[in-house]
Amino acid sequence: MTGASANAIELDLDHLRGWVGRTETRHDMVTGKPVAAMSATLDRDDPEPGRGSEVPPLWHWMFFVSLTRPEGIGADGHTKLGAFLPPVPLPRRMFAGGRFVFNHALRVGDEIKRLSTIKSVTAKQGRTGQMVFVTLQHDISDLRGIAITEEHDIVYRESAKPGAVQATPKPAPTDEAFSRQINPDPVLLFRYSALTFNGHRIHYDRTYVTEVEGYPGLIVHGPLIATLLVDLLQRNLPHARLRTFSFRAIRPLFDTHHFMVCGRLEGDDKAVLWARDHEGWLTMQAEASLA
Repeated sequence: MTGASANAIELDLDHLRGWVGRTETRHDMVTGKPVAAMSATLDRDDPEPGRGSEVPPLWHWMFFVSLTRPEGIGADGHTKLGAFLPPVPLPRRMFAGGRFVFNHALRVGDEIKRLSTIKSVTAKQGRTGQMVFVTLQHDISDLRGIAITEEHDIVYRESAKPGAVQATPKPAPTDEAFSRQINPDPVLLFRYSALTFNGHRIHYDRTYVTEVEGYPGLIVHGPLIATLLVDLLQRNLPHARLRTFSFRAIRPLFDTHHFMVCGRLEGDDKAVLWARDHEGWLTMQAEASLA
């Protein structure tokens, strides 16, 4: 990157940091049908949800969705930037990670509110070029108070460059106590996109993701991988209650190969979790504390 380009990015960052502190409030109601649909999508055998049924951790991403009309949607399928989220001038975006505190479960029938705040906008020069990180905080509450506090990291990247040096992959652990193979076929990715009203084309439009963004296949959603890690924990520790959870995306996963979600306990109240691709590389790492 030339000095002039770097300076332009710095000037843009000064402008983008003006979004720090902005807030947005959304309201919703927890209904049973999407909860049942998510259960089916994750291949779970849950009872039909009724009023008062608890919503599993991370399934809150089905609520508070952005109901953007077509004129407000960008070329990548996302809502255009510059309203609540800052207009970061980099074309590729992904969910980079998150941290969660679960005070109590949302329940079917609850009226819920989400207060979102932009906490920070930072830049980093990586091996593949300039990156901008936007961190948001979401406080999700019902009549009993704040149920979930979430910090959400979004990363924006430059377009892929021919011959760019790629980050050296990190081998994933192989000492898991429990694991599950996931086959991320296009139907799974489409259904998760539909349930979370996620229009990002990298998850369902193969022509766009390969020819425009330069990836080898459809990208598995970061939130879906995180949800599958928590689901793995629930399948193996059905009576444990999640208190906190954090995850960081390391490397993208694609629909071209299966992957594994893995985990093990560390003591009585902590679990480490990770996703491993078909070549053995680490793609996501996570930690959970249990009650």
